[in-house]
Amino acid sequence: MSTERSSDSAAPRVFVSYSHDTPEHRQLVLEFCTFLRSEAGVDVRIDAWDEYERRDWSLWAIDQLISADFVLVIASPAYKRRADGTAAADEGRGAQFEAAIIRDGLTRDLRKETRRVLPVVLPGRSADEIPVFLGAHSTTYYKVSEFTTAGVNDLLAALSGVSEHPTPPRGAYVGPTFDSSTARAPSGARESTLLTLALQPVVRGADLRLTGVDLNGIYYGNSIVHRCVNFCSDARSPIEYNLGRSFSTFESVVGIPDDAADAAQSGYFQVFLDGQAQPQVEARLGRPQKIRYDVADVLRLRLVAYRPDTHDNPMLAGAMAAVGRAAKLPALAWGNPTLFR
Repeated sequence: MSTERSSDSAAPRVFVSYSHDTPEHRQLVLEFCTFLRSEAGVDVRIDAWDEYERRDWSLWAIDQLISADFVLVIASPAYKRRADGTAAADEGRGAQFEAAIIRDGLTRDLRKETRRVLPVVLPGRSADEIPVFLGAHSTTYYKVSEFTTAGVNDLLAALSGVSEHPTPPRGAYVGPTFDSSTARAPSGARESTLLTLALQPVVRGADLRLTGVDLNGIYYGNSIVHRCVNFCSDARSPIEYNLGRSFSTFESVVGIPDDAADAAQSGYFQVFLDGQAQPQVEARLGRPQKIRYDVADVLRLRLVAYRPDTHDNPMLAGAMAAVGRAAKLPALAWGNPTLFR
């Protein structure tokens, strides 16, 4: 399995929720997080690394849980007790608070949060210590045998969205054959590769993230998502790749993410092939569009997605927010952009 990503900024942001059972358990969690960050390049966040100043830990936890691409729940007896509601009210308030938010997220969107919240069993721990609401015996959990790449291979696969055994391309359906002398092999199969995993962008807008997204109820695990917070650094936030004239076709599903804050927005998607603009494609929530372009002999592929009514001036966006008016920020996605040879 390959876990290589196109850039450091493409690494998943991961929040680790755990309890301070014992000094030994806390040290084990720290060693695990250090390995993930230092050796596997994962953007790990944990409370121990933010203890350098006085802070409101409840607000800190809310921010971490909302901002994380994934939440790792570390199994332990104390965490299970606190998450399942059997601990005293004054026992491990932090773990109780985080677990309550995680439970609420699962109740709000079970499908999405089941993919995002990953139960982890460290060496010496047991799956029986996973909180009941995470369904240890009916859903996937990640047992870490040792702090090596091989020891966390299944977890890294979940974080990257790349399976160790990916589904092979399906050939053309030929139906049954009864005479072996006339049997035909499947034809039309093409070698495909995900753009976000195969190539490093030469240009990348500040408001773009490489992450998973749901479009009309279908999950696309390796997508390019354009979202702005408070205001857009660049309302059109382009991304550009050097194809090296090595591919024949580019395909993607474009649309408004199912979790977009503004369900009424329209998104426009445009492809540039060696600087030549292709016709724009419009998409709305629940109505994504599949696009396909011939890129044979194309050197540079440029993707631009924008919301036409976005206020891209930071001062204007701030002024509108001050009077309670929305800045009409975009939420747009190129779902699983794929190249074919």
